[in-house]
Amino acid sequence: MSFLTFQSQLQTSLDARHKQALYRQRYASVPRGRTVVIQGQSYLNFSGNDYLGLSLHPDIQDAYAKGADIYGCGSTGSALINGYHAIHQDLEHKLADWLGYESVLLFSTGFSANSTLLKTLFDKHDLIIQDKLNHASLIDGGLASEAKTIRYKHNDMTHLANRLEAHAQNKVIVSEGVFSMDGDSAPIKDIQLLAKKHDALTMIDDAHGIGVNGQQGQGTWHCQNAQRPDILMATFGKAFGLAGAMIASTQPVTDYLVQFSRSYIYSTAMSPAQATAISKAVDVLKSEAWRREKLASIIARFRANLAHEKVSLLDSTSAIQPVIIGDAAQAISVANRLREKGIWLTAIRPPTVPENSSRLRITLTTEHTIEDIDYLTKTISQVCNES
Repeated sequence: MSFLTFQSQLQTSLDARHKQALYRQRYASVPRGRTVVIQGQSYLNFSGNDYLGLSLHPDIQDAYAKGADIYGCGSTGSALINGYHAIHQDLEHKLADWLGYESVLLFSTGFSANSTLLKTLFDKHDLIIQDKLNHASLIDGGLASEAKTIRYKHNDMTHLANRLEAHAQNKVIVSEGVFSMDGDSAPIKDIQLLAKKHDALTMIDDAHGIGVNGQQGQGTWHCQNAQRPDILMATFGKAFGLAGAMIASTQPVTDYLVQFSRSYIYSTAMSPAQATAISKAVDVLKSEAWRREKLASIIARFRANLAHEKVSLLDSTSAIQPVIIGDAAQAISVANRLREKGIWLTAIRPPTVPENSSRLRITLTTEHTIEDIDYLTKTISQVCNES
């Protein structure tokens, strides 16, 4: 096959995406807290994951700069060659102490952490049972594993119990803490009760809960007064305002991943400057509880404003507030009309979400003002009622 023929095949698939109103686009942006500049135009930004506004926190910015000055900009190698610096070790210990785990292992991305965890830790003797709405990285990790993977209906404990009862082999229940597209939370205590009854492990991806939930931001399990999950994955690209991820568990789990996770072994380690900034972010999360309190008030204002409007708002108390539109083309149209009114948010369409459930994925942050929220909800109501 010639390269020209190959490109033609790719273009056929791309054209189909266009016709289905499912074509994804990137926009070069300059985010600045509550606003974002795109193509020279400033918008109110309701599309980012900087839930607590830490990406522009001066102490964290200063820590990043000092880390680069001390350690250099890059780690210069994989963790098992020469990329594992003292600051990485210090950060792992700090995170483990904060969360109450025996051990923490750092990763460059949450996608890598999730996918390698399931692929590496579980084999043909095991069964992975996942929530239907789990993140793509968890689904991919399950499919790449030698273990059998099945799913249960979203947050449906009866269906999960049936799944557990129907299988005798070693089992692990995998769920997000806060679901990235619906914004609701997993009933972690209920999951753990079923896990105990059926001798199953629990693994929680708390990418969108860490930092935001819990007394000091320890996460969704903490705010629900649940036990620590057997395995916890969390990222630093949301509430921390940075990037990277971690897996928290026992020392044997960490040791096994270090020995057998190809993604960990053969990837360049996290930048030490980034690790320095993450360490400072932990300090901020512990000391600045007002950020979580303000975010909670912003979320409450948003939901109260739309409570009696003709808007299909999902039941979420997190910073992720989805408004269901349904049709993919209509969701794009609504998002475009909001942009005309100075509001930037993203229309989420299949395959990221199920068919006929395209939505506006609205994310709220500590940086937003009450005036921002009032303008957003008023404009959404107007645009949705016009469509």
